[in-house]
Amino acid sequence: MRDKDKEQEIFNNKSTVYGPVKSWRFGMSLGIDPIYQTSTCSFNCFYCQLGQIQEVTDLIKEYVPTEKVLEDYKLVKDSGEVIDVITYSGSGEPTLAANIDEMIAGIKKLSPDVPQYILTNATELYRPEVRKRILDLDCITVKLDAADEDTFQKINRPASGVTLERVVTGIKALRNEYKGKLEVQSMFMPLNKKNLDDYAKLLSEIKPDLVQLNTPKRPYPSEWHRENRGNHHKIFDYNVTDLKTLNESEAKELEEYLKENTGLSFLSIYR
Repeated sequence: MRDKDKEQEIFNNKSTVYGPVKSWRFGMSLGIDPIYQTSTCSFNCFYCQLGQIQEVTDLIKEYVPTEKVLEDYKLVKDSGEVIDVITYSGSGEPTLAANIDEMIAGIKKLSPDVPQYILTNATELYRPEVRKRILDLDCITVKLDAADEDTFQKINRPASGVTLERVVTGIKALRNEYKGKLEVQSMFMPLNKKNLDDYAKLLSEIKPDLVQLNTPKRPYPSEWHRENRGNHHKIFDYNVTDLKTLNESEAKELEEYLKENTGLSFLSIYR
C-alpha cells in the first residue's frame, strides 16, 4: 500500500481533462480521460506510457460521470487555451466508458467547431453498441501492433479472452460503418519488425486512410501516475525503463516496404 503522502502526490491531478499537449500529429491536443480513477485497459502493453496497468479488463461501464468531464472541459475552454483537437485517451481504453457517447455529444455542443478524435486499441469494436457510440467522431485511430496472435499477446498483453482476431474483426466492422477518417497506429520495435507480409496484408484488408508508424521513444514508467497522460516532456519522479526502438533508417526502410506492398498512405514519427 502507498503511504498517504505518496498517494496524494500521485493523485494530485483531479481533472478528467489534461493538456493541451503538443501532438506530433494534431497540434495542440486537449486530452479527455473517460477512465480517470486509475489506469484501466483491455491491454497492458509493455511500452505503455502509463506504466503497468492497474486494472486489466474489458469491462464496459461508466467510470466517471459525464457531468464531471463536461465541467472539467468548460474550465479549460473558458481559460482561453488554444485547442486544435480534442482527443479521447487518458488513463486507459476510452471505449470501456459506457457513456463516452454522452461526452462526445456534450463537448460537441460546447465546441462545435473543434474536431474530436479517439485513440483506441479496438478490443471492443466487435460490439455494435460500442461502434455506434463513437461514430460521430471526426477521426478514429485504432492500434494494430501485430499480425499474428503470438506477437499480439507478447506486446499488448491483453485481458483474458481478447484476441487479435477479435480486434481485427472489430476494426473491419467499423470501417464498413464509419464515415469519418480511420487511421491505424502501430508501435514498431525489433520484436514485431518481422512478419511484415502478414501485417501488410491486414492493412490492405482494413484499408485505413492513414497508417502511423511509431516507435517507443518514451520510456516505460515503473508505476502509474496520472501525470503520465500526455507526458511528452519525459519528466518522471520515479524509475523508468528505456525501450528498444527503430532508428530513423530502419523506420524509413519499414515505411517504404509497406508503401510498396499496400499502396496506402503512411506517416512516420521521424518525419
